[in-house]
Amino acid sequence: MSALPFSPTGSRPVGIWIRVSTEDQAQGDSPEHHRARAEHYCAAKEWEVAEVYDLAGVSGKAVMDHPETKRMLADVKRGHIQALVFSKLARLTRNARELMDFSDYFRANNADLVSLQESIDTSTPSGRLFYNMVAAMAQWEREEIVDRVRASVSIRAKLGKPLGGRAPFGYAWDEKGIAPHPEEAPVRRLMYELFAESKRKKAVARMLNERGHRTRDGHKWTDTSIDRLLRDPTAKGLYRSNYTRNLGRTWEVKPESEHVYHSVEPIVSEELWQKCNDYLDRQRGSRQKPAKPSVHVFTGVLFCGCGTKMYVFSNSPKYVCHKCRHRIPCEDLEEIFRERVRDYCINPDTTQRYLERVNSGLEEKQALAQSIRKDIARLKEESEHVLKLYMERKISSDRFGELDGPPNERRKQLEAELPKVEAQIALLQIDGLTEEHLTAEATNLFERWPTLTTAEKRDMVALIVRSITVTNEEVTIELIHFPSFQEAEIRQRSDRDSWRRRA
Repeated sequence: MSALPFSPTGSRPVGIWIRVSTEDQAQGDSPEHHRARAEHYCAAKEWEVAEVYDLAGVSGKAVMDHPETKRMLADVKRGHIQALVFSKLARLTRNARELMDFSDYFRANNADLVSLQESIDTSTPSGRLFYNMVAAMAQWEREEIVDRVRASVSIRAKLGKPLGGRAPFGYAWDEKGIAPHPEEAPVRRLMYELFAESKRKKAVARMLNERGHRTRDGHKWTDTSIDRLLRDPTAKGLYRSNYTRNLGRTWEVKPESEHVYHSVEPIVSEELWQKCNDYLDRQRGSRQKPAKPSVHVFTGVLFCGCGTKMYVFSNSPKYVCHKCRHRIPCEDLEEIFRERVRDYCINPDTTQRYLERVNSGLEEKQALAQSIRKDIARLKEESEHVLKLYMERKISSDRFGELDGPPNERRKQLEAELPKVEAQIALLQIDGLTEEHLTAEATNLFERWPTLTTAEKRDMVALIVRSITVTNEEVTIELIHFPSFQEAEIRQRSDRDSWRRRA
């Protein structure tokens, strides 16, 4: 159906177009203001406002595919409206090609475009000419803005200002810059700890997903996302910006000379970050899957004085350095370890360092537990909202299952993970944690060591040992944590339960 010729005055059906971007609204330019202005203008012309097309918050870069635009074009084609009234051309669209397309479409359907600020009425030849000129200027202005933004990127980066993207997972922007996110930072830290232990990105992704943790967008973790975050230096306190450029569908890494770095509060130690990245580099260089963990007690934490890891080859009763051939009998190292653990808590300085590490570990676990509780509460609210929609018959049963299933599954995972973290917190909060207590635990380990299985010994070593270095003169054992046997038994039960679930 073709529209009737448009007349400047008299009762004719028209539409009002409202598009105010989020940035414009932040500066006080409200959609209500633009609507009221257009309505008053239509009333003065005695035009009937048949439709209002609301695109508040939509960018003007491209609007042709927006649902409201399609609705408006359909109304024009069927003659439901004979003109479209808007505040100015920049509110219609900022894309010159789209402005031309709008003009052609309206002219083909005997409808007109009316811009209040530019006093444009395309029903006249002069109005169409001016429309085309202003459209070209709008496109030029947009390109100028893009050029200015590009030129300011490096300056904003050097000042430590946001460049428009989101902060890396684990961090958030605040008025001072970038800082650890209270809920994401514990998960980011856990990521490094899990990789340092398993050496497998897919295993880290699986463990995070099983514990109910998700990405910022609510998706499950993948080995690709784990690799990207492990390599990001922000976690060790070095935020990197201005190092990529958008090529449309792909991203390109800029030359290193353009990269900008700023010191931020770290989430993990530089030592842990470097340890994980060194292993990632070795994996990428060899393109080989990491070997399965050895069954020997000290494998993975035992180093030769030359810096090379020591292993037990074949059925040899000794740990050997393949580089300098230095070796130490397995039984001798176990006995040295037992004696050193018993003597560990006798030294007051060593005890103080341990207690400081306990307090630090306690804060990390408490932050992780708080993050999990917040996620559980948020997921419960989402489930209640979906249930309310279903009870009010606003969604079907199938849609209810689609919306409620994933959040509910994740909430169950988090609820299963929370008691484990709370148990670790309780163990670190044991009342009466004193030098006497530590000495008793060390003595207990010394006496029970010969009765433990190899797997139990490995669990204990994994809990308390950072590294063991063997030279011709001495054996240096660096302990990072001294648990009670209760904690070791909890870990062993958890590992056994996890193995049964996978089986």
